[in-house]
Amino acid sequence: MLFNSLQFLIFFPIVTVMYFLLPHRLRWFHLLVASCIFYMAFVPKYILILFFTILVDYVAGIMIEKSTGGKRKLFLVSSIIANVGVLAFFKYFNFVSSNLNELLQIFHVQNTAIPLLNILLPIGLSFHTFQAMSYTIEVYRGNQKAERHLGIYSLYVMFYPQLVAGPIERPQNLIHQFHEEHSFNYDNVTGGLKLIAWGLFKKLVIADRLAYLTAPVFNHPHQYPAITLLLALFFFTFQIFCDFSGYSDIAIGTARVMGFKLMTNFNSPYHARSISEFWSRWHISLSTWFRDYLYITLGGNRVSIPRWYFNLFFVFLVSGLWHGANWTFIAWGALHGFYLVFAIIAAKPKQKLLAIAGINQKSKMLAAVRVGITFILVMVAWTFFRANNIADAVFIIRQLPLGIKDVFHDIKTHTLWLGDIEGFMNKRELLLSFALISFLELVHYIQSRTNLSKLVNKQPIYVRWTVYYAVIVAILCLGVFNNSQFIYFQF
Repeated sequence: MLFNSLQFLIFFPIVTVMYFLLPHRLRWFHLLVASCIFYMAFVPKYILILFFTILVDYVAGIMIEKSTGGKRKLFLVSSIIANVGVLAFFKYFNFVSSNLNELLQIFHVQNTAIPLLNILLPIGLSFHTFQAMSYTIEVYRGNQKAERHLGIYSLYVMFYPQLVAGPIERPQNLIHQFHEEHSFNYDNVTGGLKLIAWGLFKKLVIADRLAYLTAPVFNHPHQYPAITLLLALFFFTFQIFCDFSGYSDIAIGTARVMGFKLMTNFNSPYHARSISEFWSRWHISLSTWFRDYLYITLGGNRVSIPRWYFNLFFVFLVSGLWHGANWTFIAWGALHGFYLVFAIIAAKPKQKLLAIAGINQKSKMLAAVRVGITFILVMVAWTFFRANNIADAVFIIRQLPLGIKDVFHDIKTHTLWLGDIEGFMNKRELLLSFALISFLELVHYIQSRTNLSKLVNKQPIYVRWTVYYAVIVAILCLGVFNNSQFIYFQF
């Protein structure tokens, strides 16, 4: 069930009202049934996969806690193999098979082609798989007690607000909340509804509008001039942010209405001053998952320098593969890994150059430059993430310098704002897109300096409701209502 659908508009208030009307002892069952209905709205039979992994991890958690010595690790490894095995089969079997078939053709091996399976990737499989694995790992580490209540543990994996696209929660943060009784709280309800509205604004008004502009260009990049490719990449950079962070806002807001607190997943990532800082602000639940369960397990930075570089690069390579079974995602992850390793290598030379140039490393001008450079690096990396294949991504990147040159030329000659940009978009759509992006960045700028929600709440009632109505009217008038899936559903 999509958050931006009529189904959810009916589903959400009914589930929420019933939640508060039911006694506490029945609420877990109500939420679990609601979560099953929510998930089965996509492909009903795939809920059986969830049931399988839930039973495996539920038993594994109890056995890990009961066991001692090597048996504890055996149960943990068994649980991880089961989860990763399911993920690998549905997400990577055809990818591996197709690449092996190409390799066999290169070596002229005849009649040994590996058949491809006609399977559909279950919605959100990577998300709830990682959330399930965090449970058994934390039980093994002694940071979480094994959950004896099968229904509560099932709800931990299947809680519908964050079931298909996160945030990827930790058991320490979420499981205990299902045991606690949540009373109706006005601040939670209004705060959650505001967050839902803001998430819908980002998804429907910005992301889906930009999608109309970016999709045809990325699907047929060779048909467009360099300046159009540059604009499409710039718009996709904000499209993917608004799409994914919009989902997270709706998920967090939906949970908050019922009294549940989910972790923050985004924190103005395009204001980051380095790639490292970007990853502390973007998809926080995933980046911290890889940090805690893979990077640190590999030794983190408490190893030799070459091994440290390998750890960083490998983690981002895996992160790219997590995002999708395509070489484009692997290239995207590898590029971010290269960014981070290069930043470490260049740190001391950069400091020396700044000192020689007499530039204050805390100056606002330098900070702005660093934000701009980081944004450009991230935007270039998004090319691989969005392109249909490596060849298209390389073609687009090669065209970017020409696109930048065309922008400066058009600004000089005052032609950028006139008419259609090579069939890409008309003047009105261009100005509206830039206006929406500018508004988004203004909100983030204000949020970085004050608590915007508290600031709005301090205003007179007529000011507050003017803001609320403006957001609602913008969604209704400018929103794209085509029930488009969220980008990260495919992961």
